[in-house]
Amino acid sequence: MHEFKYEELVQATENFSQSRLVGKGSHGHVYRGILKRNGCQHDQLVAVKKQSLGLQKLRDNSKLENEVHILSSLSHNPYVINLLGISHDSSNNKVLVMEYMPNGTLHEMLRSPVGASSCPPPTWPKRAQIALQIAKAVQFLHEARPPIVHRDIKSANILFDSDWNARLADLGLAIRMNHDSLNRQIDSLNRPAGTIGYLDPAYTVPSKLSTKIDVFSFGVLLLEIISARKVMDVSRSPSSIVEWAIPLIQKDQIVEISDRRVPISRFTEGLIRNMLSIAGRCINFRETDRPSMGEIVSELENCIVEPIRFPVWMNLLRSLIQRKIGTSKSKTAARAATSIVCAPHQENGHADISRGKLLLREILADIS
Repeated sequence: MHEFKYEELVQATENFSQSRLVGKGSHGHVYRGILKRNGCQHDQLVAVKKQSLGLQKLRDNSKLENEVHILSSLSHNPYVINLLGISHDSSNNKVLVMEYMPNGTLHEMLRSPVGASSCPPPTWPKRAQIALQIAKAVQFLHEARPPIVHRDIKSANILFDSDWNARLADLGLAIRMNHDSLNRQIDSLNRPAGTIGYLDPAYTVPSKLSTKIDVFSFGVLLLEIISARKVMDVSRSPSSIVEWAIPLIQKDQIVEISDRRVPISRFTEGLIRNMLSIAGRCINFRETDRPSMGEIVSELENCIVEPIRFPVWMNLLRSLIQRKIGTSKSKTAARAATSIVCAPHQENGHADISRGKLLLREILADIS
């Protein structure tokens, strides 16, 4: 692992100036740093994470120690914030140097006011893409050996890179299953931890630790992505997004759950319905009934990739119909194909796409 000189980071962050502060957490403050690279055409932007003042007073560097331990054990991943190196301050506390994410957090994106030019509310396909990228990040952690449980999946811990790809951050509370040597050394890691609203209500004692804790939190996050509602909102009843959403999901009230700032089309209605179905199973109070992150990734890929093909077929059908197809056979086939390919929420999507293709070939053959 690369060891940065502490003086280099002091210079990069202008002595950890408040003007360079980009994030605050329970166990660390994150600063935007500019590393001068001799012989390089461009300076390097980095995120520098330093122990919070409160923990400095308590002499508790355990969370940053843990984050270094977890991140340094992982291979590079496009959906997780990667560690570039470390340093040590004058008190020998670890300082982390990580990839810099210039486009803020998912929490900020979802709550951007209407009309703001910097970050308009994300479209439904973009929300689905974000959900898939986060799911892949969590899957990557869960498939490590031994598995890693993040324990603090929330919108404030999802950052966006320069291409607006979602990246999972803040592994200070992460813990490896089967309690490795560092977990045993840091007693605080053994206690249940997380953020109220996202935290699995069944996770009350250390023995309840499992990857399904993250699955519950991901389900809550998915509801937040769809609704843009606060996870805990004391001004509303019920205050919990989970308690609010469950009866609406059961009644298939998609419009009531969805962010009203973004219009819902027939295509996106199916996309939202699929995401709500996944969210509903993730927040099941019975841990054994929750899907794995691998299953969630597969389902999200199916509900994102397949519907993307529909506009192509719909445009072709529209153009064919506009050409005023003459025979009744062609008109019937066009109507049938339209009804099939315009229904992305049907269960057997692959078969429906194939049927749509066959019907379109019929139309084309009839025209020629």
